[in-house]
Amino acid sequence: MNSTSEEQDYRLPCGRELEQVWDRLDAVDAGFGDEHETGCPHCSAARESLRALRAATAELISEPEQAPPDLFGRIMSAVRADAHRGQALELPTPAPGRVEVSEQAVAAILRYAADTVPGVVARHCRVRGVATDDIHRVEVRMSVVIRIGHTTVGAALPLVRARVAAALSARVGLVLERLDLVVADIVDEGDDRR
Repeated sequence: MNSTSEEQDYRLPCGRELEQVWDRLDAVDAGFGDEHETGCPHCSAARESLRALRAATAELISEPEQAPPDLFGRIMSAVRADAHRGQALELPTPAPGRVEVSEQAVAAILRYAADTVPGVVARHCRVRGVATDDIHRVEVRMSVVIRIGHTTVGAALPLVRARVAAALSARVGLVLERLDLVVADIVDEGDDRR
């Protein structure tokens, strides 16, 4: 019998196929084996291995694994983390293939850039890819806290805008299409709110 690429031919040294030994396992165990089956050491060894395999399979089936009690919580944590990560943004690359980064990772870089402006603390940042011919553009909405005494709103916001745009371009490789800045709070220099 010729074997095809999908069908493997597993012959024992005695010439019998392993599948044939498997098919005749119950018959041989019941005492209906032919002369070859009862006397061949290769068939006998194969039957022992197949019996062990059958016993292990039966044991696995009869004793189903209980799910850990915290499995549902772990699954939901993974789902929430994935949802929080946001969409993937494609980055420009000279090499073949794609490079993507999550919106959440880009937002972290932009919050850090805003925090480098004296008297400014970035709060929330949302990054979204813009559907244009240039797939490397994003829109950003960021809320900040301004600490008066360190700076003024009029002086801080242009610096935040410039540093966010620079970080987006230099650190990530994306172009800022639009930046909406929201002053979420203005606090006095002595106030410890962040």
